[in-house]
Amino acid sequence: MEQLHKAFTLFSSLLVEAIPFLLLGVILSSSLLFFIDERKLISSMPRHPVLGALVGSCIGFLFPVCECGNVPVARRLLSKGVAPSIAISFLLAAPTINPVVLWSTWVAFRDRPDIVLFRFIFSLTIATIVGSIFSVQKDARPILQSSLAKRLSFVDNMDDRGDLPMLLQSGTFLLNKPGQPLKLDGKMTGMLSLPKGSFLEVMRPILDNVIQELRELGAMLVIGSAIAACIQTFIPREIILDLGQGTISSIIAMLVLAAVVSICSTVDAFFALSFAATFTSSSLIAFLVLGPMVDIKSIGLMFSIFKPRTIFYILIMTAQLTFLLTVFHSYFF
Repeated sequence: MEQLHKAFTLFSSLLVEAIPFLLLGVILSSSLLFFIDERKLISSMPRHPVLGALVGSCIGFLFPVCECGNVPVARRLLSKGVAPSIAISFLLAAPTINPVVLWSTWVAFRDRPDIVLFRFIFSLTIATIVGSIFSVQKDARPILQSSLAKRLSFVDNMDDRGDLPMLLQSGTFLLNKPGQPLKLDGKMTGMLSLPKGSFLEVMRPILDNVIQELRELGAMLVIGSAIAACIQTFIPREIILDLGQGTISSIIAMLVLAAVVSICSTVDAFFALSFAATFTSSSLIAFLVLGPMVDIKSIGLMFSIFKPRTIFYILIMTAQLTFLLTVFHSYFF
C-alpha cells in the first residue's frame, strides 16, 4: 500500500509540473496557424543542401509544436516541393528546437544548465546531419508514400492557380465542428479565414484545435507519467542503480526508454527529471534528444509520409548519432 501511495504521489507531481507547459505549447501552436505567412516562408528557404538542412532544423522556433504537430507540417512541406533535406531536418528538430520545449527543460533542470545546452546542440547537429545526408535525394518521390508522391506532380499547377493547401496544421487537424475538419480557404496567402462575429465565435476554431490536441497529447502525458512512476516505485532500486551508473548501459537504457515511452517533448524533461538522481547526465541528454525524434508514436505518424525503408534509415542514423554524441559527452564533459 505504501508503494502505491508513493507511485501515485510521484505520478501526480509529474502531471502538476508538466501540464502548464503542455497547455502553453498547445495554445501557441494553435494560434500560430492563423498568423504565419507560409508561402513567404517556403519561398525564402535556401537551396544549399547543408544550409537548407540547418534552416529546416531551426524553423521549430516559429512552430512550437511537439512530435505530433510536426509530422503534418513536414508532410505539407514535402507536398509543396520543398527539398527532403529541409523537411526531414525540420521533422527531427522541431519537437526540441522550439522555445516552449527549451523553457520547460530549463525549468526542470535549472540547476544543471548543461543538459539544456547539450540538448539543443545535439538535436540541432543530428537533424542537420541527417537532413544533409538526404539532400543527395534530389527527387523526393522514391522515399515518399505513393499517395504523397503523386501530389508532387500537381504542385506547380496548383501554385499557379493559388490553390495550394495551408501548410500549418497543428496536431491531427483543425476542427470546425466536433469531428469535422475545418475547410481551408485556398485563396488566403498566410492566414486562415476566421469567422466574423463575437470574440468567442472568432476564437472557436483555435479553441477547438486546442481541445483536440490536449486530448491526444494529454493522454500521452498521463501514460508517460504513469510509466515513470511505476519504474521508480516497483522496479528494484538496485537494478536502476546498476543501469544508471554505467556509462554505456545508462545511455542505452535511456535510448530504449525514450523510444518506448513516447511522451510529448513539451513535458519530457519532467519525466527525465525523475531519473536525475540515479542516471548520468549523458543518459538523460540521450533520452531528451532521441525521444522527440523517433519514438514509437512519431514512427507511426511517419508512415503517413515515408516508405518503411526511409523510416528505418532515419531511425538508425538518429539513434547512432545520439549514442555517439552522448558517449562523447560522457567522457569529455
